[in-house]
Order: sequence, then C-alpha cells, then structure tokens
Amino acid sequence: MDNLTLIENKILTLDKLFPLLSIWKFQDKKTVFTNGCFDLLHRGHVDYLAKASDLGHKLIIGLNSDSSTSSIKGPHRPITDQTSRAQLLASFFFVDAVVLFNEETPYELIKAIKPDVLVKGADYTIDKIVGADLVTANGGEVKTIDYIAGYSTSAIEQKIRNSV
Repeated sequence: MDNLTLIENKILTLDKLFPLLSIWKFQDKKTVFTNGCFDLLHRGHVDYLAKASDLGHKLIIGLNSDSSTSSIKGPHRPITDQTSRAQLLASFFFVDAVVLFNEETPYELIKAIKPDVLVKGADYTIDKIVGADLVTANGGEVKTIDYIAGYSTSAIEQKIRNSV
C-alpha cells in the first residue's frame, strides 16, 4: 500500500472507527483522545500530539470541521481547510485515527469513543475539559500537557498579518 493511502485510511467517520475500537479493546490497547482545530500545524502541535500519544497505545484526534472551527475561532478561520488539516494530522506516524466533528465541542464523540485517556492542553483545568466526566465515569484518566511557550496558530496568524 502506498503512503498516501495509508494516511487517507486514518481519516475515519465514527462508523468506520468503531470496528478499530473493538479490535484495539480486544488487544488491550489503551486509547488516547484529544481534539482541536489544528489550524496551521506548528512545532507546538507536534510536541503536544507526540506527548499525548505517549500516554497510551492508540491516538485518536477529534478534528473540528471547518464550520465548527469558524464558530469557535471566528469568520476568518480556519485558515487551512478540514481535508488538509485531517491529512496533515493523519500523516504523523503516532496518530492512529482522525475523526471530524461538526459540533463546537467533542462531547458526543467522546461519549461514543469512550477513550481510556482524554488529553487537553494545560491551559485547561480538568474540571473545564469537555468530556472529562464521561471518561472518569468509565474509569479512564484525564491528563493535561504543557504547551511550548511562543507557539500558537494565533501568534503565527498575527505575524503574517503584521508582515502584510
């Protein structure tokens, strides 16, 4: 199988993810879930996602769709379309699945996936992490990861605007 096909096979609907979740559960693989817009991938994203992946065996990323990203970030976002963002995320060797969602939060996605570990950036407190209640009720863990200072999509966007 060629590499592009391998990457595209990681971009899944929830229906296509369910059989994989069953296999991973049978294999006693710990699933890790995180989510975000991941617009303009940068070093901070790579660091965050690699560390999230280290918390288990299978990393699943819930990716905000274009409409979801716009409703959260404003009318000028996303900068990069959902297909491009999904493909870039899926190209990381440590990412096992990317699932798009249209809602503002991944609550329903987390409810369906039932990950063993839910991860967000350390700018969130655990009581403010969407889906933390679901994960802990299922016996899972909720973790936060520190960001690398100075790396954010907003900072990149501002730098671009200032240079024009």
